[in-house]
Amino acid sequence: MDAQQAVAPGSPRFALHTLGWRAFQDLCAAVLRQVWGQSVHTFADSNDAGRDGAFYGTWSNPTDGHGFRDLPEGPFVLQAKHTKGADSTLSISMLNEEFDKVRGLVDRGVCGAYVLLTNARVTGTAEEAIRRRLMECGVAHPLVLDGQWLCDTIAAHRALRMFVPRVYGLGDLSQILDERAYAQASMLMESARDQVSTFVVTSAYRKAAQALREHGFVLLLGEPAVGKSAIALMLAISAADNWGCVNIKARTSEELVQRWNPHEKDQFFWIDDAFGAVRHERRLTDNWVRDLPHLTSAVKNGARVVLTSRSYIYKEARKYLKTYAYPLLREQQVVVDVADITQAERQQILYNNLAAGDQSASVLRQMKPHLEAAADAEPFRPEAARRLGLRAFTHNLALSRSGIVSFMSHPHQFLSDIYSQLDADAHAALALVYVASPYGLASPLKLDRAQRKVIERVGATVGATGGALTALTGTFLQHAIGGTCGAAWSFKHPTLWEGFAAWLVNQQHLLPVILRGMDDAAILSHTHCLTADAEQQDGTLLRIPDPLYAAVAKRLAALFEEWPEGSCWTGDATGYLGEKCSDRMLRAFMSVYPSLPSRLTDFFSPVSSAPEPTLLARLHRLGLLPEKHRRLTVGQMAKLAVGSIDTAWLDDDAWRILLTQDDRSRIFSEVRSSLAPRLTEAVRDEWATRNRFRENAGDPMGHALLSYLASFRELGETDMVDAFKAASELHFGYAPQNLFNVCEGQESLFEDSALQRGSASSFRSAFSDLDEGI
Repeated sequence: MDAQQAVAPGSPRFALHTLGWRAFQDLCAAVLRQVWGQSVHTFADSNDAGRDGAFYGTWSNPTDGHGFRDLPEGPFVLQAKHTKGADSTLSISMLNEEFDKVRGLVDRGVCGAYVLLTNARVTGTAEEAIRRRLMECGVAHPLVLDGQWLCDTIAAHRALRMFVPRVYGLGDLSQILDERAYAQASMLMESARDQVSTFVVTSAYRKAAQALREHGFVLLLGEPAVGKSAIALMLAISAADNWGCVNIKARTSEELVQRWNPHEKDQFFWIDDAFGAVRHERRLTDNWVRDLPHLTSAVKNGARVVLTSRSYIYKEARKYLKTYAYPLLREQQVVVDVADITQAERQQILYNNLAAGDQSASVLRQMKPHLEAAADAEPFRPEAARRLGLRAFTHNLALSRSGIVSFMSHPHQFLSDIYSQLDADAHAALALVYVASPYGLASPLKLDRAQRKVIERVGATVGATGGALTALTGTFLQHAIGGTCGAAWSFKHPTLWEGFAAWLVNQQHLLPVILRGMDDAAILSHTHCLTADAEQQDGTLLRIPDPLYAAVAKRLAALFEEWPEGSCWTGDATGYLGEKCSDRMLRAFMSVYPSLPSRLTDFFSPVSSAPEPTLLARLHRLGLLPEKHRRLTVGQMAKLAVGSIDTAWLDDDAWRILLTQDDRSRIFSEVRSSLAPRLTEAVRDEWATRNRFRENAGDPMGHALLSYLASFRELGETDMVDAFKAASELHFGYAPQNLFNVCEGQESLFEDSALQRGSASSFRSAFSDLDEGI
């Protein structure tokens, strides 16, 4: 089957009546830009003087059955007429006000040709009458384009659909997509239908779509709940349409590597929260470091890849990604910050979510006077706009300006109240999902003893909890089908997960059983043991109070006992102890597992990526690190400083605590006597073997050579400076003075210029027709 042909018979139909008047006007402009060129532009909503848009250029008039085959005289005026009625027919009486405006436009010499676009049906009789009236007003060349013309045009232009992707949610996909793309897009839409139906094309989406088309790779960054996943979803659907891509929503870099097929060029990979959902997860980042070469190869061979991440998580991950070694992340303009949303885009996002929600017409009518202020709320989060449209989140909301703006600006505060008002069955369902593995609560339910205990402690029953899972799906939860782990329930948005964690902190009767219900992965990724007044990172985790420290300490000690030779779990536990535990928790853990220091001294290069030094430094500061183990730690670092050319001891904060001045002097001495004489050989061996560090860890040798060069320059040791300068030039292939510029300038490669906010008009509110047709 030709990929250009439709699967379903008949002319395509899109539900254009579900759009608001402003969205319809923007759609018309986008359609005409695609058909007639970039000289089509729209006017601001106020003072448009009867013109929604204009066209400048050469018009090739289509054959329309009325004999107008010459070239009409401009200038051209474009006017959009939208109706909320699904089967409305445009009548001439509906345009009386427009005819009065047209006379003025003709008199001012700005209307030689008049193009009327509408989503309504237009009969032949009505079209003839409208054209006659327009000509009586002085229009030389009138043209009336109805809803079916718009639908046919959308169906005929794939590029248009990529840059106006919301149309995928307005009609029968089988009429515009080939079979394979239809199956792919239908599956994606089924998993997030509300995101498709409410999507608004923003500057961030256009930039991402352009980058994906030109480079095959996009990294979407932004704060929580600003629409990163929605953009990724629409890019996936557009990729199925435009390029016939097979869509694969992977969870980790390992899944991407496993499912990438070098013989299948048209693959689209989408990985949400690539470096952690709520907090930076070091293990995920280390895996990306390992797998980035595979990602680069996949993109070079035609695959398209979209990653999303919260900005603060990526900022943490970037330290370990060594991005200066990866052109995919460094050189191409593919990092898109989705936080910059213009005022008009904010209003349309809010409109779409309210229109798609389940609020009554009377509630929407009461909200309308305050919605411009709601769209101006800081920060603006599309996820908050979605919740504003749902009764489940707003049944106690004060429908006033202050109430609605506060709802948009402070979602966690409202979430806590909402969770408190839910019944025991809902609490049990949400608790089960919260304590489940990072991949969700398996469906159908197969409860173990700990999960049944959660339900019992909450005060619910198994049957009622199952019913609550279904009832909460679509608002608080989502039920995803597919993937290597099968069907599962998870929170619909990470901020809902965070809100539940914040609510749980105050449910002291639930915390012990919640903790017992969590598996090891959930404890390490979902909780922390910091004090209540500790300075928190971004991202809300469940704070475990002091009385439960002993229970957590026993769980973590069991991991070390279970894996005496070390594993990813002990590495994660080490990171947890070093970064997510208070001093009191560390003391509690040492009382349970006093042999911890002996498990920490055998770390490996690159040391900057190892979790052990951070924890060792904390133990040393607390007086919990025996001198014997401190010396073993220093000896291991000295060994790696020479054998692996590792300079973490020069750069990292942990080593400022662990090393004495004598220790530093001894390591410098080792570098002079053991490393410097073999520098040339080491560099040549590295180039010859292309070892795993150069391919997979961001060129640590290049970084180390520059660090040693700078250190010996500071010490004034000319001979050592010359030796490391020569080694650096050999390694990089050009002079070191340029290398310093490369390293010092890498941060600027990730800075995105801010997008200018647009200005909305006050002439006609974007929300004026919100409650019509409900």
